[in-house]
Amino acid sequence: MATQVIVLNGGSSSGKSGIARCLQAVLPEPWLTVGVDTLIEAMPASLHDTDGGIGFAADGGVSVGSKFQALQAAWIAGVATMAGAGARVIVDEVFLGRAESQLRWEKALVGLDVLWVGVRCEAAVATGRELARGNRILGMAASQAELVHQGVRYDLEVDTSRTESLECARRIAAHLGGDAAGSAPVGG
Repeated sequence: MATQVIVLNGGSSSGKSGIARCLQAVLPEPWLTVGVDTLIEAMPASLHDTDGGIGFAADGGVSVGSKFQALQAAWIAGVATMAGAGARVIVDEVFLGRAESQLRWEKALVGLDVLWVGVRCEAAVATGRELARGNRILGMAASQAELVHQGVRYDLEVDTSRTESLECARRIAAHLGGDAAGSAPVGG
């Protein structure tokens, strides 16, 4: 069975979005990209920085409440439905709940061929990117750099600390093997 879903898990500013865009360029079939940022942007403002929604602390910490969790569960089910209907989907995620977050996705994606990819980045490098971006709460990248990987199982891991997004995407495409037939040439 050809891979239907690629889940990229990594902390804030680790390079997941860049890898996702590069995957769309190097893989021969069209792939949709969705991410937790997409979900947060789609939520009403009333769920930002509230107890039931999602909150961002001054130190970069993130808290989620029951209303956010309910919307997230529906969103995950929707992504799984799209993949089940034939769309190939790249998921750009941050597993704040560590292994529990992966388990939620595994349950939703049951019956689908999924490639689990850990996107690692040294905290200092991610912090530098966070500063350069200017649209993130300082401290988020450092606090998430290792946390999101705890207890999570991967088929493949890439490290963007010193490797460009395109090279990481090529490694992922190479790992897909036959799924990536006709894609751009892949390197080591």
